[in-house]
Parts: sequence; C-alpha cells; structure tokens
Amino acid sequence: MGYRTVRAGDAGWITRPHAPGEPARHVAELSELAGFAHTRANVWRYEPGATGRRHRHPTQEETFVVLAGTLSMYVGEPPERVDVPAGGLIHIEPGTPLQSANHGADDLLVYAYGTPPEDEHAEILDPAV
Repeated sequence: MGYRTVRAGDAGWITRPHAPGEPARHVAELSELAGFAHTRANVWRYEPGATGRRHRHPTQEETFVVLAGTLSMYVGEPPERVDVPAGGLIHIEPGTPLQSANHGADDLLVYAYGTPPEDEHAEILDPAV
C-alpha cells in the first residue's frame, strides 16, 4: 500500500509509569499504525506538572512539535530550559541530554518523531527537574 491514514483515537492512550500522586504522561504510539520504516513517532499528553525521564539517544535525532500547551525542554549539559509554545518545535541532535516537562496549568500535547529508529533503549540520566 502506498499510504496509511491514522485517525484520532486509532492508537489509544497508554499511561506511562509514574509514582502515586505524581501527574501522569500518556502516549499514543503511531509508528506501527502508520507503517513507519525509517522513523518512529508518538503523540504525548502530559498532565499539568508531569515530567519525562531525562535521557539521551546515541544515534537518534528527535523533533518535538507542540500541538497544545507549552513544552518546557531541558537540553544539554548542564541542562538549559527552553520553552516551546503551541505551533513551535524543538529539534534535538543525537547524544544531547533532554528532559521534557509541562509546567503549565493545562494538558500539554506533543507530536514527537525520531530517526533513525533505535533498537536499544536511550541512556537514562539523573533528572534536571
């Protein structure tokens, strides 16, 4: 088939592990549904106050497109906070430490894609926030 269409709700939300009482992150995994061969992509929904894990990918670059809310991204070493509003994006080069957070009062919605897809997991680092 020359194309695939993924409609809202096709993937469903998967709640990521978090501590009791801690705001959650939810992911809609798109790569398999869309038939991606050379990239990977997800839509992330962060509840107010939720943070991702600080990590770095050795070979994968990542781009984050903010659909709603403001993404606070902590990048580099030492971590520098970069706020990206709805409609903006931030591109992270391979090997760059990063951690995402929602410091806003509303849900944050982000489309994240990376290339090339990695077979190994990212290196987990000490949190910046």
